[in-house]
Amino acid sequence: MANSTWVTLHDLGRRFGISSIQCGRTLEQEGWRDRHGQPTPAALLAGAVEQRTPHSYGRSFLWNADVCALALERRGYQPVPRAEHVGQWVDLLEAMDHGSPSITTTADQMAEELPQELVEDVNRQLSRRGCRYQVNRPLSSRH
Repeated sequence: MANSTWVTLHDLGRRFGISSIQCGRTLEQEGWRDRHGQPTPAALLAGAVEQRTPHSYGRSFLWNADVCALALERRGYQPVPRAEHVGQWVDLLEAMDHGSPSITTTADQMAEELPQELVEDVNRQLSRRGCRYQVNRPLSSRH
């Protein structure tokens, strides 16, 4: 599993259009998390999880994207196609750039959650739509 992609529950869920909470519940149904959110021996045996730090909570666990994707698909979830994912981000950032008195989050704040691998495509589509907003993130971003 040396070439595997290891992700947080947040990033894993995002690939399927679900929250980290729903993703965690699904892995619990798979028998890979206990009721306290801790990985089970079955998850370790399946190669689904890896502990990256000595702490036994939160983000100290990373999940194998490929192994967990198979489990999510067995439970009926389908990955969000890249084009759809890009389109959703473009719609959101364009709307946020236009602004609304009822929205207190800025487009820049929202763009912090945009996966790095989508930035170029999102910026290209924003430009095509005539939107002047562009995601500007340093290369050392967490994504």
